[in-house]
Amino acid sequence: MLRHQNFINGKWVDGKEGWLDIEDPATGEIIGRQALGNGDDINAAVAAARQCASRGELAAMRPVERGRMVKAIGEYILEHKDEIAPILTLEAGKPLWEADIEVAGSARYFEYYGNQAETLEGRSIPLGDGYIDFTALEPYGVSAQIIPWNYPLEMAARSISTALTAGNACVVKSPELDPLTHDFLARAADAVGLPAGALNIVCGYGEVAGAALAAHKDVNQIVFTGSVETGASVATAAAKNIVPCVLELGGKSAAIVHDDADIERVLSSVRWGIFFHAGQVCSALSRLVVHESRHDEVVDAVAELARSINVAPGSELAEFGDNMGPMISQKQRDRAEALCIEAVQQGAKTVAGGHKLNRPGWFFEPTVFDDVTADMNIANKEVFGPVLSVQRFRNDDEAIQIANASEYGLVGGVFTKDSERAIKAAKQLRAGQIFVNEWYAGGVETPFGGYGKSGYGREKGREALYNYVQTKNIAIALKGE
Repeated sequence: MLRHQNFINGKWVDGKEGWLDIEDPATGEIIGRQALGNGDDINAAVAAARQCASRGELAAMRPVERGRMVKAIGEYILEHKDEIAPILTLEAGKPLWEADIEVAGSARYFEYYGNQAETLEGRSIPLGDGYIDFTALEPYGVSAQIIPWNYPLEMAARSISTALTAGNACVVKSPELDPLTHDFLARAADAVGLPAGALNIVCGYGEVAGAALAAHKDVNQIVFTGSVETGASVATAAAKNIVPCVLELGGKSAAIVHDDADIERVLSSVRWGIFFHAGQVCSALSRLVVHESRHDEVVDAVAELARSINVAPGSELAEFGDNMGPMISQKQRDRAEALCIEAVQQGAKTVAGGHKLNRPGWFFEPTVFDDVTADMNIANKEVFGPVLSVQRFRNDDEAIQIANASEYGLVGGVFTKDSERAIKAAKQLRAGQIFVNEWYAGGVETPFGGYGKSGYGREKGREALYNYVQTKNIAIALKGE
């Protein structure tokens, strides 16, 4: 069992709050100890980032050099994939093959944004004879990043890579449930020669370290992924300091299955959309809205899929397949079960799963509910677990109405062979990203973010870079004749 320290100003340090035991969700056994930080640790990390930003070391670099450094972090992660993935599996519970995907995805962010460093350009604005006017894109300075537990490495990589590419210094608050792989981000920063203070990583409880970081007066920009309630608190703290935020919050995303849909593509999307990482995904496919003529066929097929999934410790699931690991914690698992019990009480029909497993660890059955109606909590609350709800519709307008009947709006989908119908639905769905005939059809290159209570701002894609820079306009009056 190793002790993992925090990383501040280029040095490994203990936390002011002592040590936090990290559990394996598959067994409940302690697998490591993490230094636990508080407000004092956050103050030290922000001070280091502020000094780095004030020195302008990253911002003053030629963009191509800064981009190469960012890309080198990704290369370091790939080189150490066989070390990182097993740790990620143990602390987050996900199958080893899923952990491999996350590590590779994390490296991809550094590759993509490192390649973008030279493309952040201002523009010339014509003001007529006698003037030259242009814009410059400048980093905010200190970027605060509060990372969720469901993709601890990848979500950190997503924001760190973008912030560094734009020339910011970063302070990262690691998730207290699974912070161990963040060691490799710090090691990579050191290996590629990032200036001291450019990347600082502190693990701490959200209500202590996270709150201190969100409210810190020397932070210039905040990135948060997590619940609506915590997101509102982060936004409130940021507003008091007049600091911009990027918020990626909850989701209750729906896929519309039309009468001409390819059911095999629907099943593949359900497999990835709700049973990948035990459904602990903000953009999970948690609702299927199915045309009444295909309803019974689809319900039977997704129920069979759910029952076929092998639920086991992630360390035993090295090969890609229909398998699933535990949920992250007893609290999350028990919350999912409580929502399922309530769904049955409100009239939903269980066609697969619905219960925790009677074994060590935080395992929950892949679950499918039918006869779900819009007034049920299971149709509206984010379970954040492997739970799919099926609703039926009669015509296209009703399908859109059901899909949009949510306070969230992160992603949505439509399955149909009719391209005109698909485009029309994509325009009408109230969500930040729409998938047609394949859930998760996008990638690092495609912008991602929510409508409504799913948050604001965009991660991924070219759009994300503009969260990390501010525009300065420079107007020059030329000397007259």
